[in-house]
Amino acid sequence: MSDRRESIKPEVYAYLERIGYSGPLDGSAEALAGLQHSHLHAVPYENFDILRGRPLSLDIPDVYDKIVVRRRGGYCFELNALFGWLLRELGYTVTDYFARFWRDEPNPPPMRRHHVLKVEAAGSDYLCDVGVGGIVPREPIKMVERLEHRQGGESYRLERDDEFGWLLCELKRGEWSRIYSFSEEPQLARDYVMASYWCEHSPDSIFVQGAMAAIRTKDGRNTIAGDEFRIFSAEGVRAFTPVTKEEYDEALRTHFGIILD
Repeated sequence: MSDRRESIKPEVYAYLERIGYSGPLDGSAEALAGLQHSHLHAVPYENFDILRGRPLSLDIPDVYDKIVVRRRGGYCFELNALFGWLLRELGYTVTDYFARFWRDEPNPPPMRRHHVLKVEAAGSDYLCDVGVGGIVPREPIKMVERLEHRQGGESYRLERDDEFGWLLCELKRGEWSRIYSFSEEPQLARDYVMASYWCEHSPDSIFVQGAMAAIRTKDGRNTIAGDEFRIFSAEGVRAFTPVTKEEYDEALRTHFGIILD
């Protein structure tokens, strides 16, 4: 496979710089894994625009400006839309799907409110997702039923269900549990607008109930839940709550690279 570096657009180079990716661009499964891994370690999951009442746009130029130019993050409808755009620009075949998020769902079955990607690389299909705040695969999952993927100390596999289609599952305390499910019905960009609007405005939406942020790090991950910052590393968890706005803004910049305009 040949490298596509000479033919890509300046906007794509800027995106690759944003996520710190300098590996091959040959359309391989290895490059795809590197791109997803880099993205999850550079672009935070966050809902600050929703909390501030700023309407979200899912149009690619607007999401590109937010994430690449202004170096912000976003949530699944923004992050996976833009990551899918990047992959298409790099020559991958990408299909967009709607998913039901099962983890921590109090009233199953859940509604469809999550955007995921199927990506073809080297003749195989992979599930790719850079739009979840919780712990999920850091690299693509090959779409083969019950094939276990071990990534660091985490284990994942895809199962099949007659009603809900593919199930992404995680191994926890010796048992496999659902993270989310999706069927293979291709979606258009406009198909996510209504679900995103619900997430932005419904009083039942978790996204309007408090600050949420997460990013992978070399040593673990950083998260925000409400006012509390949690820094996970090999040494354990350090939690703290900034007292002043200045302290909060500095912690946001230091641990997530976010500067709110």
